[in-house]
Amino acid sequence: MEEKKAVKTVVSGMRPTGRLHLGNYWGALRNWVELQDKYRCFFFIADWHALTTAEDTVGLRDNTRLLVVDWLTAGLDPERCVIFRQSDVKEHAELALLMGMMTPISWLLRNPTFKEQLLELYKARYKGQEDKMRKAEGVTRALAEAHGHEAEETALHSDMATYGFLGYPVLQAADIALYGADLVPVGKDQLPHLELSREIVRRFNRAAGKPLLVEPEPLLTSSPLVPGLDGRKMSKSYGNAIELGEDLKSAEAKIKKMFTDPKKIKADDPGHPEGCVVCAFHRLYNPDWKTREEECRSGKTGCGACKKQLFELMSPGLADFKARREPFEKDPGLADRILAAGAEKARAAAAELMSAVNSALRIR
Repeated sequence: MEEKKAVKTVVSGMRPTGRLHLGNYWGALRNWVELQDKYRCFFFIADWHALTTAEDTVGLRDNTRLLVVDWLTAGLDPERCVIFRQSDVKEHAELALLMGMMTPISWLLRNPTFKEQLLELYKARYKGQEDKMRKAEGVTRALAEAHGHEAEETALHSDMATYGFLGYPVLQAADIALYGADLVPVGKDQLPHLELSREIVRRFNRAAGKPLLVEPEPLLTSSPLVPGLDGRKMSKSYGNAIELGEDLKSAEAKIKKMFTDPKKIKADDPGHPEGCVVCAFHRLYNPDWKTREEECRSGKTGCGACKKQLFELMSPGLADFKARREPFEKDPGLADRILAAGAEKARAAAAELMSAVNSALRIR
């Protein structure tokens, strides 16, 4: 009789920063919904991670509930996956502390995201203050031009280079390892971050004297880049996003404002789909998008007609999100109940792992 293969474990999370948008859906959530029927999935609200780049925590609890509702709207089912809040499972912090004891600072300093995000936050904080902005731009140039020790010193001398910000990859490695994650859904651009988690796990296992923690493998997922209304990456902070469950009237108004080819002035002018936001969305929603692009290039179709068709293609999905969201919004306690139930399941799995870790390290 053929032996049945064990179901692999998938772990992933999101920071609670407010309502999700179509970029979040196409970039991650859509894949998560498919994964919950193939693997043992743990999806967590990364509220501790949110603290690494946010000093104001006023909306943290509300944003956590909003995120749960958005996940349910997209199709995640607490009966088919574990949905929980990171801070409800204290073992995340315990394992991160132990991993931090063994993670060289040099590994964290070579993380490119640390420097990149540090600069963005530094510039954002001092926006509108010319003297500070000049200083920030100087830091930008210094980091762009410097290498090794110089770059590290420049980043570390900012008052925003906090212990938690520098060490978030350690907490991230703990998040993954705590549930024995075999697979972590990532895009190609995130592979270096996962490799750092793998390095931390390997070093930890050497210290433990045995392969106590699972070394996670990447689960490469298709994550199309969804542009915002203005052509930049879709982001709430840019004000260029279409939210999940957005009202159709509002969505239509936003689609009409989408950035198009500036060289296509008249409807019959030849167009250039490259760089056109409307064409980018047609690739997501229009099965016959290649024909649409050919019509654009030949001047057969104008931007107005193209936007009108796009709204018609997007309307059913947006209306479905809206309808599915309403019952969840009418029950304010639903998110809390789901998080409580998920935390209980997550804690059981985490406690088992931490018992083995503490035993192997001879702590208790």
